[in-house]
Amino acid sequence: MRKYVGSHSGRMFSDKKWIIPFFASLLVSVSLLLTAILGEFSSAGGGEELPLVDVISFKGDDSRGLFVESDLERSINASVVVKMKAPKFAYLISGTKGDSHRMMRTLEAVYHPRNQYVLHLDLEAPPRERLELANAVKADPVFREVENVRVMSQSNLVTYKGPTMIACTLQAIAILLKESSEWDWFINLSASDYPLVTQDDMLHVFSNLSRDLNFIEHTRLSGWKLNQRARPIIIDPAFYLSKKSDLAVTSQKRTLPTAFKLFTGSAWVVLTRSFVEYCIWGWDNFPRTMLMYYTNFVSSPEGYFHTVICNTQKFRHTAISHDLHYIAWDSPPKQHPMSLTMKNFDKMAKSNAPFARKFARDDPVLDKIDKELLGRTHRFSPGAWCIGSSDGGADPCSLRGNDTVFRPGPGADKLHELLQVLLSDEFRSKQCL
Repeated sequence: MRKYVGSHSGRMFSDKKWIIPFFASLLVSVSLLLTAILGEFSSAGGGEELPLVDVISFKGDDSRGLFVESDLERSINASVVVKMKAPKFAYLISGTKGDSHRMMRTLEAVYHPRNQYVLHLDLEAPPRERLELANAVKADPVFREVENVRVMSQSNLVTYKGPTMIACTLQAIAILLKESSEWDWFINLSASDYPLVTQDDMLHVFSNLSRDLNFIEHTRLSGWKLNQRARPIIIDPAFYLSKKSDLAVTSQKRTLPTAFKLFTGSAWVVLTRSFVEYCIWGWDNFPRTMLMYYTNFVSSPEGYFHTVICNTQKFRHTAISHDLHYIAWDSPPKQHPMSLTMKNFDKMAKSNAPFARKFARDDPVLDKIDKELLGRTHRFSPGAWCIGSSDGGADPCSLRGNDTVFRPGPGADKLHELLQVLLSDEFRSKQCL
């Protein structure tokens, strides 16, 4: 009997036909197991639950929950501690020749240690001005300690009506994605923009929002804009030359696309990290296809992000048609908005928008905004992170405290009021139509 068993066992293992199907089934099993584990890890790290609060302080690891509009009003009146991270913004502040001081003023007005900042002074600015800007950032003790302000060393020549502005924006986003993995929204500003609320106000209110909401003013491209922007084939000389010049327009026209719908709107946006990652990494070809299409498109900054988001099923429902700016236009509107002055102050304050544009260099209305809306008496807009003494005119922000604690002011109530309108069913029903 023992001999029979031993003989049978030997014959079984001497037959090599079982090896290939065994290892094939083992490979499939391991693959399925890893997929299940990674799927659980991914869903756990996603942090789908987002408690809504009146922010006092924040703790935890992730904050990518869903926002329910009806909860916003309830959350404003609640006072609870949230177990999640407070949000972070990533800013691009851009300028051209002679704008370095304006860029620094805007930077200091929107500065907060939680955020990330990239400054781009385009190629039209002389090297000396760019070097002065870089040295000013490098020498600042707060910026040097926190290490959240960067000056782009590679300058690009930017023309507003051409695709170079989009190219510069995408480059800045790529830098921000590489340098920091924790911010939630990307915001682009120019040297002629200025805040109307403090960063404590914004961070406080945005703490109650889904990290999936994109603020991008948009509408379908139609009428005269369709023929004058979509059909011409243009070449932006800024890609090839070192000095700005008008766009070169070919005599040929192109047909309108049928595979996607064209959208247009404001070039000033507040975009989620997930959406800009999609535009940069493009796990399908659509963002790259749109980038190639808008390379020869008039006023591409007013169409690229808008067309991508409204033609992508995953993101189109996240687009809120507002750029969070107060902007005054001529009648009929021109290419660029009116410059804001003292006579626009009351309308600015009542707009409830967190930003406004455009301002002339050192216009007196900026000082009025600093004093009456921002409460800014020193370099930075005041915030709970500034814990130093102000005795003898000292800057309280020279001593940095907990940057997860916010001290919202009247600006937070105004911004909350605006968001109640923007997140209403009536307003959201008009997105990407």
